[in-house]
Amino acid sequence: MPARRTARERVRAEITREITDIARAQLASDGAAALSLRAVARDMGMVSSGIYRYFASRDELLTALIIDGYNAIGEAVENADAACRRDDYPGRWRAACRAARAWAVAHPHEYALIYGSPVPGYQAPPDTIGPAARSAAVFGRLISDAFAAGGLIPLPGRSPVPNGLAEDAGRLRDSVLPGVPDEVAIGMLTALSGVFGMISFELFGQFNNVVTDTAAYYDRGAADLARLIGLTA
Repeated sequence: MPARRTARERVRAEITREITDIARAQLASDGAAALSLRAVARDMGMVSSGIYRYFASRDELLTALIIDGYNAIGEAVENADAACRRDDYPGRWRAACRAARAWAVAHPHEYALIYGSPVPGYQAPPDTIGPAARSAAVFGRLISDAFAAGGLIPLPGRSPVPNGLAEDAGRLRDSVLPGVPDEVAIGMLTALSGVFGMISFELFGQFNNVVTDTAAYYDRGAADLARLIGLTA
């Protein structure tokens, strides 16, 4: 049984949550580059010096928001995958892709913070690496499972992975794609780039006056991208 938090710890957690909620509202209204601890303190009715007891700098607050965003989309993708039968690899792919898009559509400003243009002057610390990998790990695990079970169809005529990409494929294999050959690792990276690229195009207006049923287009695109890995989705 976890230890109960003290009253002071509960108050600190509540104020921290209020700060991040107000900061997310600022993301929506002003963008990440304009995020300001002073403005957050003003909206809370707190003296500007008081907020520094919770976040030492704007960058520390940005890091908290980025970690929250990565964890949120990661959890959404994990839950979608967990709801599928383990040997239904196409179903797991579809569910994970749809969950990523659904979270992004529901939280466009948080998505923009983690997958959009870098915030000027901000450099993400190592603390963000683990949360950033959560959604990719789900996709990697299901592709590794499919490969191990013989569930990937070899693509005829595919050229071998260039020697210059072998090291990159190895890093992918070590991090999120255990046991797969180089061509599957690189194909997975291409497919995942396309999945999140379609989401970005939708949220950032690139499909305006081009695609009307973005959900249907996304499903079709995700299925086409899965075939790059040999998965018929």
